[in-house]
Amino acid sequence: MKIITVNPYTGEKLGEYDEYNDNKINDIIKELHRAGRSWKRDIDYRIDYFKNTLKPNLLKNKEELARLMSSEMGKPIAQSLSEIDKCINLVDYAVQNYVQFLEPEYVQTEGKKTYVRFDPIGTVLLIMPWNFPLWQVMRAAVPAMLAGNAIILKHASIVTGTSLMIERIFESDAFRSVIISGSRVSSLIPMVEGVSLTGSVPAGRSVAQEAGKHLKKVVLELGGSDPFIVLKSASVEEAAEKAVFARLQNNGQSCIASKRFIVHEEVFDKFVEKMSHGFSTVKIGDPLEKDTFLGPLSSLDQMTTVANQIETLSRLGKVTMFGKPSGGIIPPTIVQVNGKFDEEVFGPVAIVTKFRDNEQAIDLANDAPFGLGSSIWGDPDEAELMAPRIEAGMVYVNKVVASDPRVPFGGIKQSGIGRELSKFGLREFTNVKTVWIDH
Repeated sequence: MKIITVNPYTGEKLGEYDEYNDNKINDIIKELHRAGRSWKRDIDYRIDYFKNTLKPNLLKNKEELARLMSSEMGKPIAQSLSEIDKCINLVDYAVQNYVQFLEPEYVQTEGKKTYVRFDPIGTVLLIMPWNFPLWQVMRAAVPAMLAGNAIILKHASIVTGTSLMIERIFESDAFRSVIISGSRVSSLIPMVEGVSLTGSVPAGRSVAQEAGKHLKKVVLELGGSDPFIVLKSASVEEAAEKAVFARLQNNGQSCIASKRFIVHEEVFDKFVEKMSHGFSTVKIGDPLEKDTFLGPLSSLDQMTTVANQIETLSRLGKVTMFGKPSGGIIPPTIVQVNGKFDEEVFGPVAIVTKFRDNEQAIDLANDAPFGLGSSIWGDPDEAELMAPRIEAGMVYVNKVVASDPRVPFGGIKQSGIGRELSKFGLREFTNVKTVWIDH
């Protein structure tokens, strides 16, 4: 079977790739198992690799990789370049901090010595999406590899060229990309020791079911319908300005993009006015132009899905679209609703609703099947009191939700299982091993 990649803005065919057969897959996994046995032995070697191989390769290939990412999935190239910079920062943070996070933790007992070790589990399968084609891979692979695991990457088919380039950039026997269709992913799970998936809820359920059948460790980072709560005490101008970025970044295709804007009734009209101005002034067009802020959705299928969701939303409230759909692009759109709509809209569509008091704001924020990120805008002390009651893995006050190497990333409810990044993500694919030595 051939896998074909297409530029979503121009419709141009970018590449054609042969799917790997079962024999090639088996050989790659056997090679990873062999490489992993030596890779896991020496953490100093692994640190040296990240400092002197991976980081220089990212810097050397930055422009070419950014252009390829934007061509394959439509991300504005300025955002692709920023994504690569963020990955470089992750490598720096890992080199500076991960060794201490992996050090044994000593426990006081009646024994001579008792401690907990964090040892690698083996080979980890990464099943990654197209929306952040480098960052999603890096934030899963860097912690797992530095902990001593080997990595096999199954990337989204529409970014196959990027997947192969990432393999070249890693330049390690402990990291390989495989080119297969999504229907064959389940066949890989019995051959590895852990699985990390970023993707849709149905994909997460399928992978969790297969992993459970074979008792494999899983981390799932799934969908989100993040609330963006604007309190009466908020600086409306600042909140609206940040809302434009929060909703439109990556063409609106981010699991942690703010999607539901829950605004106090006394500042609602002003917020919508300011947000509308921001939506109407962003540069829309060719993702390869440096000043473009909003480019095409990743595919025509994705464009159709979002257009259908907008049609459904039009029956629930007032739709304002700042431009006309064309060339794979859905223009920035604001929908003012009174009813409930809890689907994840993976495109530049802001769903805005009113609340009368903070109790109602919390109820509206939690009234969704997802629980990934959330942000609250207003007096910091007032907002912090609300944070424990928000059903989400992350609560940011007066800041757009973002993944950061220093803090754990992940959600609850249908947004996933487990954590990435920080010391918590680093230890997800380790054997948390008790060692007890008596006198």
